[in-house]
Amino acid sequence: MYFIYNIGVLFLHFILKCTALFNTKIELGVKGRSKTFSVLENKLNKDDKTLWFHCASLGEYEQGLPVFNELRELYSTHKIVLTFFSPSGYEIKKESPIADVVVYLPLDTPFNAKRFLEIVNPELTIFVKYDIWPNFLNELKKRSKRAILISALFRKEQSYFKFYGKMMRDALFAFEHIFIQDENSKILLSTINYKAVTVSGDTRFDRVMNQLEQNNTLDFIKDFKQNELCLVAGSTWPEDEHILTKVINSENFKQVKFIIAPHNIKSAQIAQLQKSIKIKSILYSERENRILSDYNVLIIDTIGLLSKIYSYADIAYIGGALGTTGLHNTLEPAVFGIPIIIGTHYENFPEAKAMIKNNGMFSIKNEQDLNTTLNNLILNQSNRLNSGSNNLEYVKKNQGAVVQITNFIRK
Repeated sequence: MYFIYNIGVLFLHFILKCTALFNTKIELGVKGRSKTFSVLENKLNKDDKTLWFHCASLGEYEQGLPVFNELRELYSTHKIVLTFFSPSGYEIKKESPIADVVVYLPLDTPFNAKRFLEIVNPELTIFVKYDIWPNFLNELKKRSKRAILISALFRKEQSYFKFYGKMMRDALFAFEHIFIQDENSKILLSTINYKAVTVSGDTRFDRVMNQLEQNNTLDFIKDFKQNELCLVAGSTWPEDEHILTKVINSENFKQVKFIIAPHNIKSAQIAQLQKSIKIKSILYSERENRILSDYNVLIIDTIGLLSKIYSYADIAYIGGALGTTGLHNTLEPAVFGIPIIIGTHYENFPEAKAMIKNNGMFSIKNEQDLNTTLNNLILNQSNRLNSGSNNLEYVKKNQGAVVQITNFIRK
């Protein structure tokens, strides 16, 4: 099985190099990985004590950040190496202050794993949620290095729990301990006799609670919103924007301000979105010297502001669940005590299931559903406030994973 896997990784490398000729995102990853070892050798010395944090992409980075911050303080004399697999994580966080070195994770071959660990030689390794790489993990195990998986979430259809999944199961046993999000994951791990498990919950709850302690002021949002109700649509995809713009253009909600923060901020996508809106709209990048209160729709054509923008929302719409891309972060708006609207494909997101059950989140499948849900929330202030309060209470009740993880590491 390892032989087939390693051949597959080499084939993947070939495919990525070919695809990079036509795909900018993949090209970034290919070029970035080609520099990983030289960057590590330039920035690390053999005498350095190190920690290694690995995240698949940006979402996992945000998930792990509360733990990373604690470990940064706990291991203040160590250098931290942060790796990403995806360009969407690396390109945004390559200057992250949490780490001394940020690089792409090399492809998972035995040679790369050995060379990487010879250079980095981490005292402790933290993987976030998933992105399990057998060669890297087996090499850690051979070297008797501590490795912990945090905020993990397992499903029965994953290869770990199938007859053909021995290689992936073996990789899990390289972890000294796995901190998981729910009881179901614990039950699944018990079926493969993995018992070093703690149901700590999701570190994202701690992460978003920290947002309440930040300065979330954005003067341009205040100027735009004034005293009107505001719906913030975050991380939207074309399928989300299709029904959102229909609702906006219907003028049924003239008393509402709309802020749309698309997942894809490429100029062509933004232009198409703005063109589809028939009432007065403005881009974030065009806001200078404009009277923002004159506009009904504000389109955020930049990144890094969304978590603060949610603090101004009365209602949030979170994209990804109308299509197949996956639901985006619903905890970021939930912590500000507002009701949340999503699509129908949320089956792999336990926090969405819980908030729907708690009457803080509402699932819609089309324009009519969105109209009905917005009417219920806008016209019934008590319903809107109670739903939002339910979401905040849910977040508060589920924080605490970071303390459990760091207490274990301190032992």
